[in-house]
Amino acid sequence: MQTTNHELQTTNYEDRYKLRAAPEGGEEKKLAKYPLNRGILGQRYGEIDVLRAAAIVLMVLFHLVYDLKEFAGVNIDYQAPLWFFIGKTSALLFIFLSGLSSGLSRSPVRRGFKVLFFGMIITLVTYLLMGEEYIRFGILHFLGVSMILSPLIFRLSSRTIWGLVVSCTLLGFWCQGQVVGTSLLLPFGLMYNGFSSLDYYPLFPYLAVTLLGILAYRHFYARRTTSLFPFGLNFELTKWLGRNSLGIYLIHQPIILLVIFIVKRL
Repeated sequence: MQTTNHELQTTNYEDRYKLRAAPEGGEEKKLAKYPLNRGILGQRYGEIDVLRAAAIVLMVLFHLVYDLKEFAGVNIDYQAPLWFFIGKTSALLFIFLSGLSSGLSRSPVRRGFKVLFFGMIITLVTYLLMGEEYIRFGILHFLGVSMILSPLIFRLSSRTIWGLVVSCTLLGFWCQGQVVGTSLLLPFGLMYNGFSSLDYYPLFPYLAVTLLGILAYRHFYARRTTSLFPFGLNFELTKWLGRNSLGIYLIHQPIILLVIFIVKRL
């Protein structure tokens, strides 16, 4: 294909996509959108694995404290500021890294459906075991949906995404004061009277954190093929934790509960 006015060119990126000039008229026209640096797809970065490993460790620690209180009767307050901070930091790290990693993934939509599928399994299991506190839209549901939406979000300009960050945050605060008569709006942050759940991460406001991750990808990684840091962070343990974060999330709770059950039976 031959262009009449300009050679293939890129923006300074606002969008991370290439533009080709229109054949006639001199106006640039978007003909295709794709990452500028396809060489980074699937590549691992030490700092990202370190952050993901930290999120996993914090998550396991918080769930251990929760399980010791709820299932072993240990006198520990998992709602105390320290434990609340640990649990929330873990979740926010996972959400942020999910947005960032969407730009590094070959198939974020397929991975999103996979994560959402496991989220639905957790919904079924907690419904059978925990009654009315079962998980309707927890962290895995949220991550799955945000991964599925990520290709659409990447089509937006950075300025638009910043606007969505603000909008999602404000919507999240607004939704907290609203009560509706249906459970169908739970994914958006609108709760019904008497709602209670073991895990709840609605799209508003938490999608704002995903969007910040996408913006971080654009700013730091869209054209980068090496780590942000000059020193090595490629530790085998952190790489293993990073590669197996979903599996660890799925099995760590049953393992903790099994250990508690065995100890209580001794």
